[in-house]
Amino acid sequence: MQNYQKIGRLQVASELYDFVNNEALPESGLNQETFWKGFDELLHDLIPENKKLLETRDELQEKIDHWHKENGQGDFGRYKSFLESIGYLEPEADDFKISTNNVDEEITSQAGPQLVVPADNKRYAANAANARWGSLYDALYGTDVISDEGGAEAGSEYNPKRGAKVVEYAKSFLDKTIPLKGASHADAVQYSISGKSLHVKLENGDTVPLEDESQLQGYQGSAEEPSSILLKHNNLHADIQIDRSHPIGKTDGAGVKDVVLESATTTIIDCEDSVAAVDAEDKTNVYSNILGLMKGTLTAEFNKGGKTMTRKLNADREYTSLDGGKMNLHGRALLFMRNVGHLMTTDAILDENGNEIPEGIMDGVITSLAAKHDVLGTGELHNSREGSIYIVKPKMHGSREVAFANKLFERIEDLLELKRNTLKIGVMDEERRTTINLKNCIKEVKERVVFINTGFLDRTGDEIHTSMECGPMIRKSEMKSSIWLGSYEKSNVDVGLGAGLKGRAQIGKGMWAMPSLMALMLEQKSGQLKAGANTAWVPSPTAATLHALHYHEVNVHEVQEELAGRNEDHKDNILTIPVDKKADWNRTDIQEELDNNAQGLLGYVVRWVEHGVGCSTVPDINNVGLMEDRATLRISSQHMTNWLHQGICTREQIEETLLRMAKVVDEQNADDADYRNMSDDPDQSIAFQAARDLVFKGTEQPSGYTEPILHRRRREVKEALVSGRK
Repeated sequence: MQNYQKIGRLQVASELYDFVNNEALPESGLNQETFWKGFDELLHDLIPENKKLLETRDELQEKIDHWHKENGQGDFGRYKSFLESIGYLEPEADDFKISTNNVDEEITSQAGPQLVVPADNKRYAANAANARWGSLYDALYGTDVISDEGGAEAGSEYNPKRGAKVVEYAKSFLDKTIPLKGASHADAVQYSISGKSLHVKLENGDTVPLEDESQLQGYQGSAEEPSSILLKHNNLHADIQIDRSHPIGKTDGAGVKDVVLESATTTIIDCEDSVAAVDAEDKTNVYSNILGLMKGTLTAEFNKGGKTMTRKLNADREYTSLDGGKMNLHGRALLFMRNVGHLMTTDAILDENGNEIPEGIMDGVITSLAAKHDVLGTGELHNSREGSIYIVKPKMHGSREVAFANKLFERIEDLLELKRNTLKIGVMDEERRTTINLKNCIKEVKERVVFINTGFLDRTGDEIHTSMECGPMIRKSEMKSSIWLGSYEKSNVDVGLGAGLKGRAQIGKGMWAMPSLMALMLEQKSGQLKAGANTAWVPSPTAATLHALHYHEVNVHEVQEELAGRNEDHKDNILTIPVDKKADWNRTDIQEELDNNAQGLLGYVVRWVEHGVGCSTVPDINNVGLMEDRATLRISSQHMTNWLHQGICTREQIEETLLRMAKVVDEQNADDADYRNMSDDPDQSIAFQAARDLVFKGTEQPSGYTEPILHRRRREVKEALVSGRK
C-alpha cells in the first residue's frame, strides 16, 4: 500500500516527496513551499488541456476507422481531403527558420553518434555518459569487425595475431582521416611536437609532417616525447596514445598503445521506452540517477571477476595546446533526458480528487529540477556549458500537442525560476500525425527546438494502428522498403533543413539494433549520414566508437549543404497506406510472420513484466541478439492484431503460435536462474498474459501503445512479489 504526503491539493508518494525535498530541492535556489505550491498550480491548469488532447486523438482515430470501414483504401484524393477536413492533415505553416540560442556545440557543430540508455540503471547510465571517448583498439578487438581468419580468434587470453589486425585497421583509419605527408602511420617509429607541427619519424629515417597541419590540436606529456597526440577531423577528435612500456605499445614501432576516438557526442538518458518504471518507487530511482548525472556525483558499484568495482563519471580531458597553454575537452557525452509522452498517468502523485496525474508533466518538472543543478553549477562536473537543459519529448501527435509541450516547458521555467527557453526540446517524429505536419510542429517550438529524428518501430506501429480498418498490412520485413517509409525518412531531413536546423539542431536517425553484428553496422550505417542525419542511435559505447568512424568518412556538413536545396513534397507518399491489396500469402508465409512477431513479442515482454528490464539484448527467432525496447512490442503486436482483425489468421492460430513461441523463449532463457518459464503454466504466467493482451486487445489500445497493458501487468508482478506469491 502506497503511503502519501498531502501538500496543498496534491497527494505525493512518500519516497518521491522525500527525494524532492531532501535531495533535489537543496541548492536549487527554491524552497519547498514555493515549489510544491507552484507544482500544484501547474498541474491544476494543464491537466485539463492534456486530457483534451488525448480525447482529440481518440476522436480522430474513430473518424478514420469509420472512413476506412466505408471506403477501404478508397480514392487517394478523397482520402487526403477527408484527412484535411477533420484536422488530421493541417494547413502548412509559412516558411520560417528556428532561432534556438545557447546550444552546446555537440548539437550545433559536431556530427556524431548518439547513445540511448535507460535512466533506471546506474551502471549503464554512467557508461553511456562516459562513452564520449572510446578505445578504437578495444572496439575492434572485441567485435566481428576483425575476422577470426588466420588464427585471429578472440579467446580468453590476448591473441597477438588478432591484435596485429586491430593495429593495422586503426593505422589504416589514421592514414585515411589524418594522413601523413607521403607516408603511412604504420611506418612511424616516433611522434614529436615541434612548434605547432607534428613530426613523425619513419623506419627509413625520414621525418614527415601531417598532410594538413591544422589537424593537430594539442598533446599530453612533453613535446619531445608526448604520451598523447590530439588530432581533429570533421570536427571530431582522435587521440593517439603512446606508452612504450605498455603491452601493446611495446610491440609498436612508435610505441602507440591505442587510438581513442571521440565517440558518443550526445547521450539520451531515457525515462521512457527503455525503462520499466511503473510506480513511485521506480520513478524515484529514475529521478535520483538523473540528479546524480546532473550533479556529476553518480556512482555505480558492480561485480566483475569476483571484485567489486565502482563506476563514476569521467573528468574532463586536459591537454597542452600548441601555444603552450592548457586546453580542456569535455569528458562526457552531452546529456539529453527523454521524458514520457502525453498519454500515461502515474500514481506517484494524485490530484485533489485522488486521480493519477500525467506522468509526462511530472517528468518535465522533476527532471528539469534535477538539471537546474547543472545550470547553477552546484557540482564539480558540468553537462551543458551553455546553461541549457535538454529534454526529448516522444509520442506527440501533431502541432497542437507540440504547442502544449512548449506551454508546459514555459510553466516549468517559471516554476523553477529559469530563463525563458532554458529548456530545449527534441521533437521525436515517430507518429503519423507529426510526420505529415512536421513543419508546423517545429514552428511551435522554433525558439527551443534542438532535435528531430525518425524511428522505424514506433512510427510503423502508429502507421498500422491508424489504418487498422483499411486492410491487411504488408509483411513487417517489407515495411523498410515501402513507399511511405522511404518518403518519411527523406521528409524528416528536408523539413528540418528547410526550417533552419543545420548549425542549430540535430537531425537524427534510428537505432542499430544488432549489437553483436558490428561489421554489418560499419557496412550499412553510414547511409544514415549520407541521407542527411548529423546523429544516429547506437546500442552501446562500443558501437558508438565504431559508428564514429562513419563521421570521419562522411562530412555531414557538406551533405546537408547539398540536400538543403532539395524541394520535394513527400506528403502523398507518406500517406500511402502499406496494405497488401492481394494478401495472397500461403499458410507457410502467414505462419512464418506470426512466429517471428510472437517470438519477439514474448522475448521482450517477459523481461519487461517479470524482471522490470526495459531495454536488453533479446535473441530473435534465429538467435541473433537484438537490442530491444518497448517500441518493439508496438510494431509486433499491432501487426498481429491487424492480421487477426483482417481475417488473415484466426484467434486459435495466434493462441497456438504464442504458446509454441513461449517454449522457444523459455529455452533461450534456460541459463537464467531468475527466469520463470511461461509455457509451464501459461494461464498463471503474467508475462504470457501480457503478450496475449497486447495482441487480442490491440485495437483498443490508444494509438496502439503498449504502455497501459505493460504497466498494469508489471504492477501485478510487483504486488505478487510483495505479498510473497509466486
